[in-house]
Amino acid sequence: MTPNQPLASKRLLSLDTFRGITIMGMILVNNPGTWGAMYGPLRHADWHGWTVTDLIFPFFLFIVGVAIVFAFSGKLEKGEAKGPLTLKALKRAGVLFLLGLIMAGYPFFQLEPSFGLRDNIELIRIMGVLQRIAICYFVASVIFLYFKPKAQLYWAAGFVLFYWAAMFLIPVPGHGAGLIDDKINNLAAFIDRAILGQNLWVGTGRQWDPEGLLSTIPAISTTLIGVWAGHILRNKETDETRKTAELMVVGSILVIVGYVWAWHFPINKPIWSSSYAVMTGGQAMVGLALCYWFIDVKGYKGWTEPFVVYGVNAITVFFMSGIIARTLGLFTVTMATGAEVTVQQWIFRTFFDSWMTTINASLAYSIMWVFLWYLILLFMYRKKIVIKV
Repeated sequence: MTPNQPLASKRLLSLDTFRGITIMGMILVNNPGTWGAMYGPLRHADWHGWTVTDLIFPFFLFIVGVAIVFAFSGKLEKGEAKGPLTLKALKRAGVLFLLGLIMAGYPFFQLEPSFGLRDNIELIRIMGVLQRIAICYFVASVIFLYFKPKAQLYWAAGFVLFYWAAMFLIPVPGHGAGLIDDKINNLAAFIDRAILGQNLWVGTGRQWDPEGLLSTIPAISTTLIGVWAGHILRNKETDETRKTAELMVVGSILVIVGYVWAWHFPINKPIWSSSYAVMTGGQAMVGLALCYWFIDVKGYKGWTEPFVVYGVNAITVFFMSGIIARTLGLFTVTMATGAEVTVQQWIFRTFFDSWMTTINASLAYSIMWVFLWYLILLFMYRKKIVIKV
């Protein structure tokens, strides 16, 4: 099915809700009491396969794609030139990328043993979640602005097909081609090291990056699947029931295609395999269809406020929660036992781990973190404070 040219524009409560659910999930899994005790679904799959947590980032990229359609379509229909819109997209992408670098480098300074730049600042991670969002947003925006809907689908298909061919056909020097079971010697990891050097995620031993360069290509396809969904929702020639059905059918087909593709190219978030890009895009489309049907079509809106509160300031809460969480890890306190721990660990051990099993305490800490940010965002929401990036 090919999406028709968009004709109408309005803000969808279902989209804000779906975005809020996604970012709330991201805050939950990113802030356990301790990384050493977490329930399985709250962890990423180690390599091949997926958990619920592995749906969060592609869902967010999908939502970015939907938002692109709603953000630019009305402006184009009013006759605004594509050049200035492209420049706006570039500026926004630049701000997102800069925020990602700030998160990666924070704190830039140290007080001890002497004041100055923190150790290993030259090894700041170049790529990351916000950096990938920035790239996907800009590329998808350009494709949306300069290509018709059918061509946009060709771009989406082309990116995942190109990535599939590259990963299996281009040999890594000294190792060969198609090493997708090898975390270090696959093509994506090789390109990350060749271009980014040691400016990679420290969690991989600086051998590869889960938001690396080559693996960002199929992530653009995930975003373009969101653009496809946006076209479906803005098609004035079909009614709400047809839109819901089309989202459900297309999304289900994409999930099936992803699983069939996984027989050859396994579902894998760290390298954002083509099957993963398609499968998660399909799941996101089905999820949005359900939200659209129950919220915007049937009018069941009473339960949405907590998620909308998160959704309208999604980037703000992601950035600030990351900065504050890291700040809590910078300062130490001495516990009654004499152990010196970070402020974050003191809070966790004192108020949660002291009376719960460690794994439940870790989850409770995450929920507390989500709730505290909900209170902050609720205040902002009621004061109509929306920080746009």
